[in-house]
Amino acid sequence: MPKKLALYFVRHGQTYLNKNLRMQGWADTPLTPEGEKIVQASGRGLADTEFVAAYSSDLHRTISTAEILLHENKHGFGLRLEPLPEFRETFFGSFEGEKGDVAWNEIAKANGYASQEEFFEKVDVRGMMNATKKADPAGDAEDFMTFWTRVEAGFLHVINRHRETGGNILIVAHGNTIRNIVHELEPSITESFVLDNASVTVLAYENGLFKVERLNDISHFQAE
Repeated sequence: MPKKLALYFVRHGQTYLNKNLRMQGWADTPLTPEGEKIVQASGRGLADTEFVAAYSSDLHRTISTAEILLHENKHGFGLRLEPLPEFRETFFGSFEGEKGDVAWNEIAKANGYASQEEFFEKVDVRGMMNATKKADPAGDAEDFMTFWTRVEAGFLHVINRHRETGGNILIVAHGNTIRNIVHELEPSITESFVLDNASVTVLAYENGLFKVERLNDISHFQAE
């Protein structure tokens, strides 16, 4: 009989683009010193959690975060990290690296909204990606279906590999990636939310059903 599968999604630590409030999708910058410390604090809080597998996106910031978490974990020695491009963040196209306020105001106005505040109030997480695609002059940004087709393939790869044996799975990914997985698989969560760096979201899979057990949790962080 299949056993419970607990997917521990962890958002990567703060990067230099995060620190400077710039758009960061496929663009990649290293973790800041503060970002590394927060990941270490999250890792210490997860130190007793035994993971049977570890995954991340293939971007440097998630790989670095996962390596720190596994280093802090009492059971992490010898556990091989598998980076998957499917778990990458949304690609923001020509908005990559732009100041967040500048980009979102431009995206909002290109889609008929007076301000980014109105845009965020009225547009759901799917709509944000479609609006970004529409506003991108180069047309390179991912729309929702392009993004979700990619992420779903990685997600199903993990589920199918571990559904029979169960256990705790570490997946280090990105804010928008984790947020959309939650919204797609747990319909009861309808509100928009922003994930903190190094926060933990646990999605349990049992008897064919998904349930969010922890969302954007930082209560486990432990200082040195």
